[in-house]
Amino acid sequence: MIDLHYWPTPNGHKVTMFLEEAGLPYTIKPVNIGKGDQFKPDFLCISPNNRMPAIVDHDPPGGGGPITLFESGAILLYLAEKTGRFIAADLPGRAEVLQWLFWQMGGLGPMLGQNHHFSQYAPEKIPYAIERYVKETNRLYGVLDHRLADREFVAGPAYSIADMASYPWIVPWEKQGQNLDDFPHLKRWFTAIAERPATKAAYARAPEVNPDHGKTMSEDAKKVMFGQTAKRG
Repeated sequence: MIDLHYWPTPNGHKVTMFLEEAGLPYTIKPVNIGKGDQFKPDFLCISPNNRMPAIVDHDPPGGGGPITLFESGAILLYLAEKTGRFIAADLPGRAEVLQWLFWQMGGLGPMLGQNHHFSQYAPEKIPYAIERYVKETNRLYGVLDHRLADREFVAGPAYSIADMASYPWIVPWEKQGQNLDDFPHLKRWFTAIAERPATKAAYARAPEVNPDHGKTMSEDAKKVMFGQTAKRG
């Protein structure tokens, strides 16, 4: 059994997508980031960066005690290696998956996250910041679109953790100031993943965990989530 410390965000969805695809048993441990659950001492023992998702695997490969992991990319890679699924076995294929997984972790996620912040959550609208990140989002969409022009999935013919990492960040494309019709190959890929039964099952967990999922973030939640410093407690 895997304990998944989760809240329905793009990074959280990555992990539920994998778990549903692989059919691994898991229990969700909600981490309400709008109320500050990510700063609780018990959670910090698992995720010292006070960010979810995180997992505790009570049945790790080879036995032994539970394994804890934080960072969504590390979790996806661990689960792929644990199950032998959604990552190529050969070195060239594995390299393709890993470079696009790291591309998402280092580029697509952070840049689109800044897009979300300045366009949706910032207390004041800063035109330069909004334009900067909307344009960078557009550029990154273009990278994916070009990549998908001659292959079914991001890392090649097989669905992989590289796809699971990127898909949740494309879901709110309208809020990011984008139009999927401008990126036909990306749109084809996006639609195919959305129709996968495991994707539907993963996203169905969101309102179960957070009944307010999709609603406007409260001012109290913004105070908890934004402007954090090294000081804890």
